[in-house]
Amino acid sequence: MSVNYCSQCGSDQLKFSVPQGDHLKRFICSNCNTIHYTNPNMVVGCLVENEGKILMARRGIEPRKGYWNLPCGFLENNESVEEGAQREVFEETGARVDLLFPHCVYNLTKAQQVYFIFLARMNAPEYHLTEESTEISFFDENDMPWDEIAFTSNIYALRKYFGKEEKEREQLFLASYPDIA
Repeated sequence: MSVNYCSQCGSDQLKFSVPQGDHLKRFICSNCNTIHYTNPNMVVGCLVENEGKILMARRGIEPRKGYWNLPCGFLENNESVEEGAQREVFEETGARVDLLFPHCVYNLTKAQQVYFIFLARMNAPEYHLTEESTEISFFDENDMPWDEIAFTSNIYALRKYFGKEEKEREQLFLASYPDIA
C-alpha cells in the first residue's frame, strides 16, 4: 500500500522508513513527522447453508465481475464482524441470516486482507438480486461451479466445509495464501 499525501498536513513529502522505536517501515511525513500506519483490511461474510446447499451470488461488480462468490465484503467502521457479515449477505442477496459459528479465517497477505467467514443459515426463504449480484443460486458440492469461483478465500472456505462431517464443522479453520492447508 502506498501513501501519497499526509492526512494530517496535506504534504506530499513522505518517506518510507523505520520510525524511531519501531521495527517496520512506515510512511512518515517529512513536514509534520506524522507516522502513517497502513494495516490489513478485514473482509467478512458467510457461507450460508439452506436445505443442504450453499448460497452463492454471481458478482455484478468488480473485482471478478461475473464470477461466483460467497457473500463477503469489507467490514465498516463501528461495526462488529457479526454485524458486517450479516450486512454483506443482505447487500449481496437480500437474504437475512442467523450466524451459527465462525467457519474460517483466511489471510491474504499479498492483498493486505484478512477474511473472517461465518457459517450461517437463512432465517427466512426470501432472497433477491441486488446491484452487487446478477444471479443467486444454491449449490451442493457436486454442482458447485469450482472453475468460476471468484476468490481463493471462497474456495478454501467451501473445501473445508465440504471436507468435514456436520459434527466437525464447528471447528475454526485457519489458512494463509499461498500456504493453503
